[in-house]
Amino acid sequence: MNNQPNHLKDIQDIKSMMERSSKFLSLSGLSGVSAGIIALLGAATAFYLLDYGNIKYDEHFYLLPPYREDNTLLKLFLLGFLTLISALGLGIYFSWQKAKKQNLPFNKRITRLLLINLFIPLITGGVLCLIMFFRHDISWLASITLIFYGLSLVNASKYTLNEIQYLGVSEILLGLLAAIFIDYGLLFWSVGFGVLHIIYGLIAYLRYEK
Repeated sequence: MNNQPNHLKDIQDIKSMMERSSKFLSLSGLSGVSAGIIALLGAATAFYLLDYGNIKYDEHFYLLPPYREDNTLLKLFLLGFLTLISALGLGIYFSWQKAKKQNLPFNKRITRLLLINLFIPLITGGVLCLIMFFRHDISWLASITLIFYGLSLVNASKYTLNEIQYLGVSEILLGLLAAIFIDYGLLFWSVGFGVLHIIYGLIAYLRYEK
């Protein structure tokens, strides 16, 4: 009977070793928190660029003078690009810090599989968004970005933290709601990329890093 705790510990150690070798565990919860904060700042800036909500997507864009329509779309495009780059940069930084602190192994095969499964839906959705953006049809962008991002997370979740799957499903549901309530797309986008990222990041940080 005295050996039972040791056997349980051995089983837990083996399970931990298998998980460390089969999953990408360097993803930091602080990456989610930082991405969420950046997304909320970006959404607030977009709200300002859309005249505090008075410019309601495609149908009202056509009522603007051509120079103002192009100028607003260009600013929104640059804002989206800067938001993406900032979130990715901080995500990589915090994940690198976690891997260094916890001495997590770098598995090229798992990392490659994670990136492939993540980026196929993500790039597909991104190209579709660019096509619609340059056609001046931005009414569906919030819905499309949320849905394809959610699909990317669900697709990649088997190679990283389990919480990623729940985050992905939540993003998909928000994307579908954004397609129904189309005039509130920016609000759903803020909740999906902002609030949910912060909640996920805090949970992951407290569970795996604190």
